[in-house]
Amino acid sequence: MTRIVVVTSGKGGVGKTTTSASFAAGLAIRGHKTAVIDFDVGLRNLDLIMGCERRVVYDFVNVIQGEATLNQALIRDKQLENLFILPASQTRDKDALTQEGVGKVLDELKEMEFEYIICDSPAGIETGALMASYFADDAIVVTNPEISSVRDSDRILGILSAKSKRAEEGGEPVSEYLLITRYSAKRVADGEMLSVSDVEDILRIKLLGVIPESEIVLQASNQGVPVVHLRDSDAAHAYQDVVDRYLGKDISMRFVDYEKPGLFKRLFGGK
Repeated sequence: MTRIVVVTSGKGGVGKTTTSASFAAGLAIRGHKTAVIDFDVGLRNLDLIMGCERRVVYDFVNVIQGEATLNQALIRDKQLENLFILPASQTRDKDALTQEGVGKVLDELKEMEFEYIICDSPAGIETGALMASYFADDAIVVTNPEISSVRDSDRILGILSAKSKRAEEGGEPVSEYLLITRYSAKRVADGEMLSVSDVEDILRIKLLGVIPESEIVLQASNQGVPVVHLRDSDAAHAYQDVVDRYLGKDISMRFVDYEKPGLFKRLFGGK
């Protein structure tokens, strides 16, 4: 049975597309046939992070408007044969996304036996974001540990509970998961950043993972490689944990506690 997962947030720049790419790749690495769709019509960044921007011929809007088939628009990932990308259009308006059109594309993907469909949502509550969330079974709410980001995420939770297809039909609510990105345990210890427990207390949804602040994330984006592939980095390990927790494994939360460096580390440049 296909599961539709929206990766969403209230605030821009928190790492949604980075998360969508790594989450989708992580599922595919574990053997699941996965599609990831870019709903950010007019901007389109997912194909850059997935390293397939030069292979885009047709896009999501082309499929919705009948200008191309889904098979023509889907791009198979270079590294994982069971991962496919459906890019957004850079030249159309967000109003090109219609509920009927999006639903039809999702139904076609289900018929193609995709196990997971990841919807990379734009920030906020405009048309693209509402369309990305409407058909969701699960929602990964991405937030930075700062009050404005967390507050905006709380608004997104309200949208999910009121404006999703599940809410309209009176079915089971969308399953909501919290992902905290750009987290620095040292800055939390110094009182410069909200702690994990602070964020949990405000949003009150299940914590799926904590992604540590890391330069590797930017390097991966510039290289067109999902972070999860950079296996020796803390950020990659964190995303691998996120995927495993989502799939039901019981894994302890890493990268949340700060250990002060000992005298030796301080003397030789440790932080």
